[in-house]
Amino acid sequence: MPSRGDSLRGRFRPGGWLVTAAALALLLPACAASPKLRSPTTRPPARIGTTAAGIASWYGPGYHGNRTACGDRFDQDALTAAHGSWACGTRARVTLLSTGKSVVVTINDLFPNHKGRLIDLSRGAARQIGLIGPGTGKVRVEVVR
Repeated sequence: MPSRGDSLRGRFRPGGWLVTAAALALLLPACAASPKLRSPTTRPPARIGTTAAGIASWYGPGYHGNRTACGDRFDQDALTAAHGSWACGTRARVTLLSTGKSVVVTINDLFPNHKGRLIDLSRGAARQIGLIGPGTGKVRVEVVR
């Protein structure tokens, strides 16, 4: 009766582990997360007058006091926002199209463009334009400084 080691010996080719390791080395980078966003310190400044339209959302309670990508402490009641490509310190006017109300926010965090959203407002900014109740809404965003 063959031992357990003998029964496995015929199933693998000599040197097969090397081929497997090489294949894994080539495939693992493809399993990595999506490309990282550019560092907030290397982003080019947005040009004054640049406008965009899309969906805004808001965030706050679970992030209050944490560091933002720009290095600030997140204050959910401040007039700040996260954007996917604009540099830290960019000031933008956000207008909620359903109410016509607007607020000027400072970009101080990164926002990966998930779920098709353009900008993520702090709770304080969302409150000023009436976005708290619905949670998301169509907005127009314009860089003012």
